[in-house]
Amino acid sequence: MKKLLIVIGFIAQLNFSQNIEYKILTTVESIIPNGLGRSRMITTDVSQDTSTFTSDRGKDEKNKSKRKDVRVKDFEETKLLNFFNIGGIRFENIVANDVMVSSKMNEMAEEGWELAFVTSGVESDAGEGDGKGLFISRYIFKRIK
Repeated sequence: MKKLLIVIGFIAQLNFSQNIEYKILTTVESIIPNGLGRSRMITTDVSQDTSTFTSDRGKDEKNKSKRKDVRVKDFEETKLLNFFNIGGIRFENIVANDVMVSSKMNEMAEEGWELAFVTSGVESDAGEGDGKGLFISRYIFKRIK
């Protein structure tokens, strides 16, 4: 009887692992001086079949898909505030962005999404005359279908 329960538990676990879906929430926050950049939080419910845009280079297949076909125009975009304004770094803007992101995360949690991973990166000012930069974070959520 014990063995049967273990086998049923194992099969149930396999079944759940095959029914997970993922969703990504991305924030792009400007670190351009003087508040000239654009900051956004974006996400979408659109899914793509990646095989349409994938080729096997080992078999000398050429990828004939068009870049315009990869683009997704149906997405949700929320304005965020820039890290800098004319006076320098704005901590109030950072807090406001935190409120917006956590509000979205709470909304997603109510829909059954669970935060699985967070990854971030910075492209910062490369010196005099550059004046460009951004801070990007990807929040990867998962849920059982």
